Amino acid sequence: MTRVIMNGCNGKMGQCITEICKNDPEITIVAGIDLYHGIKNDYPVFPSIRSCNVKADVVIDFSNPNEAWDDFLNYCEEKELPVVLCTTGLSDEQLARVDKVAQSTAVLKSANMSLGINTLMELLRKAALVFGPAGFDMEIVEKHHNQKVDAPSGTALALADSMNEALDNAYNYKYDRSQERIKRDKYEIGISAVRGGTIVGEHEVIFAGQDEVIEFKHTAYSKAVFAKGAVEAAKFLSGKPAGRYEMSDVIAAK
Repeated sequence: MTRVIMNGCNGKMGQCITEICKNDPEITIVAGIDLYHGIKNDYPVFPSIRSCNVKADVVIDFSNPNEAWDDFLNYCEEKELPVVLCTTGLSDEQLARVDKVAQSTAVLKSANMSLGINTLMELLRKAALVFGPAGFDMEIVEKHHNQKVDAPSGTALALADSMNEALDNAYNYKYDRSQERIKRDKYEIGISAVRGGTIVGEHEVIFAGQDEVIEFKHTAYSKAVFAKGAVEAAKFLSGKPAGRYEMSDVIAAK
């Protein structure tokens, strides 16, 4: 049984993970960290990680990149407590700090926690090795809700990176063609962003060749797909030695 501390337990993702763990016999949340106490949980909730006196095997973090988060990461380093980092919007300084903490304890961080997206990345690496040298054009179209402020999405960039890395990073990324009247370059990956409604997340990858098109598509219908991935990551990370881990490691272990 994997014992988890949920950092950000009363947020939307924290509550989603709580529900998933209730129905998973292999994992249990033994404590939560959150300043908001307006939700009744089946486990004790503390205002900070340092005030928590409950022992655990791993921490799942879905919080905010603020000063409290910095101290939370320091605590994980001091106690050598494995941590699944799901918080987004980290600064370059905080990302560098994550690498430092990984020298003391196991740290898993991924651009997207979905098992589906991370499996798709593995498939795209293989597909790129076939279609890239064959002259296929590669394009990504990502769609998200109208409240998302960044574009393209981090997931779209991660998908592009997975293909580009397989091809020795020979390709450039093209985000906008409206200012140029030139033919498409052979060595580019086009990335387009759509924002509208309440779309949770949709990513389509297109390999367009001579007289044939191959498409890969992932659609998230709720944020539960990211919560499920975080739970699987926590079970994987428990007991692992210090170091940086990715969702690809979780998938490879299945």
